[in-house]
Amino acid sequence: MTSKNISFVSLGCPKALVDSEQIVTELVDSGYDVVSGEEDAQVLVVNTCGFIDTAKAESFAVIEQALDEGREVVVTGCLGADKAALLRRFPTLKHVSGPAQVAPVLDAVQTYIPKREGVEAMPREARELLTPPHYAYLKISEGCNHTCSFCIIPDMRGKLRSRAIDDVVNEAKSLVAQGSKELLVIAQDLSAYGVDLKYASAEVDGKELTARLENLCNVLGEIAPWIRLHYVYPYPSVDKLIPLMAQGKILPYLDIPLQHASPRILQAMRRPAAAEKALERIQRWREICPELAIRSTFIVGFPGETSADVGLLLEFLEAAQLDRVGCFTYSSVDGARANALPDQVDESDKIDRQEMVYELQAEISAKRLNRHLGQNLRVLVDEVSPQAIGRSKYDAPDIDGVVYIDGGDELQPGDFAWVRIERHDDHDLYGHLLGKQVQLS
Repeated sequence: MTSKNISFVSLGCPKALVDSEQIVTELVDSGYDVVSGEEDAQVLVVNTCGFIDTAKAESFAVIEQALDEGREVVVTGCLGADKAALLRRFPTLKHVSGPAQVAPVLDAVQTYIPKREGVEAMPREARELLTPPHYAYLKISEGCNHTCSFCIIPDMRGKLRSRAIDDVVNEAKSLVAQGSKELLVIAQDLSAYGVDLKYASAEVDGKELTARLENLCNVLGEIAPWIRLHYVYPYPSVDKLIPLMAQGKILPYLDIPLQHASPRILQAMRRPAAAEKALERIQRWREICPELAIRSTFIVGFPGETSADVGLLLEFLEAAQLDRVGCFTYSSVDGARANALPDQVDESDKIDRQEMVYELQAEISAKRLNRHLGQNLRVLVDEVSPQAIGRSKYDAPDIDGVVYIDGGDELQPGDFAWVRIERHDDHDLYGHLLGKQVQLS
């Protein structure tokens, strides 16, 4: 009997991970056994990332290795949006599809390994997860209407396409019923949710609700213990979310990709170009919700960036006192308008500027962690071997800090526990277990 094993590799961002989960769900429902990419299987599905050069290189390496091993490779994801370019590099590829395309992947797999006779996909409440079972990503829209000069996401994933609010709520309920304690709400731009739908209303739990982010968050806060928001543009509409955080409806956490602080560079990036307004907004948010944690990402070495522009960025970081910061060096992306800009920055200067940002931010992050010393924090446990490690409401998985828990030998992943914080380093917290939170029925 031919093995029904299919290897799967998922690369890139959480939005791509959700695409991978939807593909894996269809494969499993069609009778295939999906295994990790390292395991031996004749067919490998690769969900690629094509946003920056390093991501492309990782995708290329996985494809090349599999082809060298004589495996059949099905490529999907962002790299597949430019099928011709991919086939020029790998002419033996037979099946290439773009991002968020499930059916073509399933059809491609079936050309190599027919699905089991008599297997019919049954409707299911929740998709297969590639995350630990206690948290899941909830993607509420696809695509983006912005025209940032360094980005080609709209070219790869298209214009904004929001999901109906009742559809999102139903998926959230199914994920929680499946065991998720934390839902991480994601989109290319959460703030734009519903714009393309003209905020169309739908019935949710007996009430008519318009497709607005604040309405969605208000409902989600009744469904899952933790609701975390990612990729929120710093627009006035976000102001309506902060009271929900202050009330404990959703986590006091915002992931806002500010990208820079120099008005000149922001304008060249085609981003909102008013750092002082961002500072005012952050201050106002913290007045409403003092425990708010903010993470952001920035790009250094953008074409035309000078030392003065970097100085403005460092001044902004000092003033904003953000909790977490990711800093990337500018990387040209095929098809991005920024490639044609003059005054490209030397790679060595990009690295120096990145180090300056990280050196300053490490001090700021440590200072922000100081406020937790002596506090009792509710922690969601992620792993327990060899030591219990979890996260507080101030930290997202994979990108932020963690809480190391002494005395947590009896804890299990997915448990909520109370931890007394005793010390910290630049990024992480350390404390001892006070007790496990018990869910009373």
